Amino acid sequence: MKQKLIDPPAPADLPAGHRRTVRVDVGIPRPTTVSATFRAAARVIAANGHYQGDYVPDAFDREMCVPHFLRPMSIVAALKCAVSGDPHVTSLLADEAIAVLALRLEVGGEVGPYYGDIVSLEEHIAAWGDVEGRTTESVVAVLYAAGDAVEVTA
Repeated sequence: MKQKLIDPPAPADLPAGHRRTVRVDVGIPRPTTVSATFRAAARVIAANGHYQGDYVPDAFDREMCVPHFLRPMSIVAALKCAVSGDPHVTSLLADEAIAVLALRLEVGGEVGPYYGDIVSLEEHIAAWGDVEGRTTESVVAVLYAAGDAVEVTA
């Protein structure tokens, strides 16, 4: 004798027995400290990859239709993306993380940029990231190390 499996009746949300769709908006927790920003940026680069030369490949969307936050990105873009969710949107926390990281990186024998404005700080980090042979793994390691160092000194 064959047994017939019967699904239990589904609970009904409406009198006619239809289900009601409920939208649940779960936000991604954003970092609130510089050390957390470094770790979040490291995870972004580990997941998407490190990009040299610009914030993201095809920044003006001429050839790609992939959202910018899913593309490989530079270190500066990853820091901005970790805080705001968009590699092109800046914030005070992202700028603070950029300043702290720029003063830790050595490019061409110089630690930190000559000028202290945000553009010079970003260019210094970009110059470090654009060194030929720079790998995703080395970028992630430096970001995690910077996060640990900032947490210890805070």
